[in-house]
Amino acid sequence: MPNELQGRKIAFLATDGVEKVELEQPRAAVQDAGGHVELLSVKTGEIAARNHDLEPAGTFVVDRAVADARVEDYDGLVLPGGTVNADKLRLERAAVDFVGAFLRSGKPVAAICHGPWALVEADVVRDRTLTSYPSLWTDLRNAGATVVDQQVCIDGDLITSRSPKDLPAFRQAITDQFANTPAHT
Repeated sequence: MPNELQGRKIAFLATDGVEKVELEQPRAAVQDAGGHVELLSVKTGEIAARNHDLEPAGTFVVDRAVADARVEDYDGLVLPGGTVNADKLRLERAAVDFVGAFLRSGKPVAAICHGPWALVEADVVRDRTLTSYPSLWTDLRNAGATVVDQQVCIDGDLITSRSPKDLPAFRQAITDQFANTPAHT
């Protein structure tokens, strides 16, 4: 449905090193469904994207610094991957606090590939079931999560996915979940 996300505002949180397709494709899915997207980051200006973590892949314009963002202004949150992106985000207190507050709010949070590292740092994966890129599985288990190896895992308000090859399923899951969440007022 082209307007299933009409009236919904979805935050994407990323920084330098974000995996280009993991930001581009989910953002396009939200926009194609009529949702509004804001790109949050630890800095303003632009962030540098990558292909396969190593190859430069252009830039994305940041809409707002995460330190200036409020959970109540958004209906959902997406955490794209990229090893460098995810590692940098988990070192930034404002990003970690925003992720933790968002998940505790009960609003849907979606993370793909290395994106769940921010969830680990925010201490919100204990007793949850999720998936991610396989190199994070030990970190997730050590943080108290149950890890499954599947394209998409939905545990209540948490949607996770393994890698770019799972993007079609991830795109569908996030638009479905965001559509089933009341828009903020």
